[in-house]
Amino acid sequence: MGGLYTLVWDDGDGRGPYPIGYLPTAVLEALVSTPQYLTGPIDINPAKRTVALFNNTNNAENNEETRTRLITDLTAYWRKNRTFRLLKGWRNEMWPVYGRNGDLLFSMERAAMGLFGTTRYGVHMTAFVRGHDGSSKYDYRIWVPKRSPNKQSYPGMLDNTVAGGLMTNEDPFECIVREADEEASIPEDVMRRYAKEVGTVTYIYITDERSGGEPGYIYPECQWIYDLELPGDGTVVPAPKDGEVESFSLCTVEEIQEQLASGRWKPNCAVVMLDFFQRHGICTPENEPHYEDLLARAHRHIPFPGPHQSYHLPQH
Repeated sequence: MGGLYTLVWDDGDGRGPYPIGYLPTAVLEALVSTPQYLTGPIDINPAKRTVALFNNTNNAENNEETRTRLITDLTAYWRKNRTFRLLKGWRNEMWPVYGRNGDLLFSMERAAMGLFGTTRYGVHMTAFVRGHDGSSKYDYRIWVPKRSPNKQSYPGMLDNTVAGGLMTNEDPFECIVREADEEASIPEDVMRRYAKEVGTVTYIYITDERSGGEPGYIYPECQWIYDLELPGDGTVVPAPKDGEVESFSLCTVEEIQEQLASGRWKPNCAVVMLDFFQRHGICTPENEPHYEDLLARAHRHIPFPGPHQSYHLPQH
């Protein structure tokens, strides 16, 4: 991608600019060659390698609504002109970008978030059953979906039982309830009774060719994490519904460990699975020499504002 600039924002309160994203040089080059009525003012500081966008303080209508409209028009123009392969995954879902006062600066089409390196939010859930049957030394069997081969990003790879992106103004728990129905046919009443919020994972990863766009985008992400213990009698079994998933398999811990080692898992979902192993005493400092490093990488500091900065696990 030819290097990065830091995307900065200034609230105009005298405290100066602060970072909200990572902008690849290729995106900056596209910005400066795009008509200004679509980009708005662009303030580039080559020495600091920063760029300020979408914040026209000279416009009396500089608010969240007008900024969102500006970004939507810009990214739709790039999509129409096939400027970035990443935009082939256009979903018509708006994702939030926050300021340091907890305010919503603007919303952006989810497929375009990687262009600006802003923090992405989502929900991931691991559904499991308990019971020993001699095939594993662990008391867990985990429902693992295989992504559809038609998915634009990471087709055919293994995933968490349920996962999805958090749209603007969407509550994380309501999001996981919706996704559980859409992706895995898990009834709403089961989710509301038994799904447990267990924390967040935060990480930053760099995309590769498997992600469905140009490699080298920076993805800072925060995922709300849920566990769902299902009955072992087979009365609730995840099943594909919306075409996102090809199939579900009930896997032992050892099978998942082998899958992870062979690179069959979608990268960020592998992080969530390792977090599950750590929380449930499967991966420990005694049996994993890189335990502390894995823990730190799953709870990385993301230097941009947003709800991840003030998250507290609710009391059950």
